[in-house]
Amino acid sequence: MVTRMNLLASTLRGTSGPSTKRISGFTLIETLTVITIVAILLTVGMPMFTYVSNANRISSEVNGLLGDMLYARSEAIKEGQTVSVCSSANPSAAAPTCSGSTAWQSGWIVFSDVNGNGAVGAGDTILRIQRPFSASDTFNANNAMSVVTFNREGFALGLANSILVSLHAVVPNASTTRCLAISIVGQLKTLGAGTGGCA
Repeated sequence: MVTRMNLLASTLRGTSGPSTKRISGFTLIETLTVITIVAILLTVGMPMFTYVSNANRISSEVNGLLGDMLYARSEAIKEGQTVSVCSSANPSAAAPTCSGSTAWQSGWIVFSDVNGNGAVGAGDTILRIQRPFSASDTFNANNAMSVVTFNREGFALGLANSILVSLHAVVPNASTTRCLAISIVGQLKTLGAGTGGCA
C-alpha cells in the first residue's frame, strides 16, 4: 500500500511540478568526431574516385575510336567502296576536313571516300563525326598515321604494319594508358599499357 502511494505521488509530482525539458542535439565532441571521420574517409576515397573517373574516361575515348573504325570497316564491306577515318581539327564544322595530324584528340570524321585518297572530296559523304575530347588527354598515332582507309574487302590500305594510336591522360601512368592497334588486314583491338608495344 505504501509503495502504491509513493508511486502515485511521484507520478503526480512529475506532472504537476515545473516541467524540465531536455534539449536534444550534438555536443562539440560528437561533432568534431564526425568531422574527423568524414575527413579521413574523403582522404582515403578521393584518390580512388579520381582513378576510377580517369580510367572510365580513357576507356570511353579509346572505345569511341574503336567503334568508329569498326563502323567504317563494316560500311566499306557493305557498300563495296572505300571508307576512311581521319583526324580532324574541325569535326563540328559545316564542311569538316582532315587535318593530316597524328593527334586524334581534336576529333575525327568517318566518310565515304569514293576515290580512296584519304581526304574529304566533293562526292564524299560524312558518315560520323567525333568532337574534341573535353579533357586534356593526348591521343597520338605512330608511323605518321593521320587517316585509315578501308577497302571493300575490309583491309586497311597504305599501312606499313600494325599501327598504334596511344591514349594518355594528363598525368600518364599504366592505369590511364590505352592503345588502339590497327593491322593491315583491318583487325582492330584495344591494348592496355605494357602489352603489344602500348606505352
